[in-house]
Amino acid sequence: MTAQTEPAFAIRGVIEGFYGRPWSDSQRLELIEFVAARGMNTFVYAPKGDPLVRERWREPYLGDELVRLKALVDQCRTHGVDFVYCLSPGLSIEYSSAADRAALCAKYDTVAALGVDRFGLLLDDIPSELQHPADQAAFVDLVEAHRALIGSVFTHLGHAAGLIVCPTVYWGYGDEDYITRLGHGIDPRIDLFWSGRAICSATLDLADAALFARSALRPVTYWDNYPVNDVAMGHELHIGPYQGRDRHLYRFATGVIANGMELFESSKIAFATIADYLSAPEHYDPEESWKRALRDVVGDDDYAAYSLFADTVRSSCLSAEDAPALTRALNAFAYDYRFGDPQHAAAVLSDVARQMREAADHLLDGPVSNRALIEEARPWVESFRLGADALARIAELAADARLESDGPVELIGYLTAFRTANRRVFGDLLDMTLADLTTDQTDQTDKTDQYARPESLAPPKLSTAKEAS
Repeated sequence: MTAQTEPAFAIRGVIEGFYGRPWSDSQRLELIEFVAARGMNTFVYAPKGDPLVRERWREPYLGDELVRLKALVDQCRTHGVDFVYCLSPGLSIEYSSAADRAALCAKYDTVAALGVDRFGLLLDDIPSELQHPADQAAFVDLVEAHRALIGSVFTHLGHAAGLIVCPTVYWGYGDEDYITRLGHGIDPRIDLFWSGRAICSATLDLADAALFARSALRPVTYWDNYPVNDVAMGHELHIGPYQGRDRHLYRFATGVIANGMELFESSKIAFATIADYLSAPEHYDPEESWKRALRDVVGDDDYAAYSLFADTVRSSCLSAEDAPALTRALNAFAYDYRFGDPQHAAAVLSDVARQMREAADHLLDGPVSNRALIEEARPWVESFRLGADALARIAELAADARLESDGPVELIGYLTAFRTANRRVFGDLLDMTLADLTTDQTDQTDKTDQYARPESLAPPKLSTAKEAS
């Protein structure tokens, strides 16, 4: 990667904004140092699991709560990182209530006294219509209420303070009625979060950023929902490289704030690649950045073993690629077994399975540099080891010319265990391979959409490998 004189994006950071158990204070302190060392300059505090941010937003920070918050602020100051403190009052606030607006501003004042001058007002994941009768009488609709609230907060904080808002409509094309009217009705110095075409966007495109800027009358600040894996994505492990982001995105965007996973150590891998992109997007190479990030977080001694595992959990909203190395291996096995040398096919697959099993054993049972990383990802690594065992058994059966005759009975246990674990490892590749080999033991019509994949992405069936290839 060729470094640029100045980072392309003004805002380069991470947000603790996921649903689930919040990071610990010690983890936050560590992360601030981690991202600062890689050129990031912003840490956004917005954990959904902190009741004083969301459910109990009216209550002030007192005692130990205030002390721990000050420690984060001080850590950011030490490392040259902007601390952005957020509140999420939208579930209960009465927009027309002077008392509620005063309570909101008073909460910001408590944090401002710690030396904070950047704040977030998060209005995401709340009812899309006015709930309180008083609000329904005072405002035409939610947009008007939000414009009034945002204006009140911005005026109270003072123009020297920075304010960023997450709107209720925070994803789409960028020219939706809500976002257009909101942008036209608030001070242009207020930043707006946006997540792109989707809540978790496969791409962030320059044309979309330009459309948002024209519609909202300000450049976009992306709240990028990667590597976050909360809610329905909990069975996925998002440790693949940052990709699908236009290399000229900075022309219409102030920056990117990446939402992390509850899995703290694992999040660092993606964060490191995101930092590379944000520093020099025009020269960013996802694969090279990923290799550096893995060595950085995993450690040199464990890099080889972890890389084998990591290649089987690449799929996410950013990438539909499922275990590319194993895909190539299974394609070659299927063809060679059917139309070439079955013994050679079995030997090659056996070697692939052996390498995976040795990597899994090392990560799970051997000495590793970053034990916390492995422990939080243990369910995925265990599924990786189970998959290696299944591949080894496929190879044994193939070597004995018993794959078709005994495979349906001997492999069904692997398929059942793999599905029961419910961790997305190997994408859909191993599931579909085992399902194909156990058709006599499973009712294929009962398979759910979770296991469905476009035919073009499925591994070739052993009985039709030549046609599939």
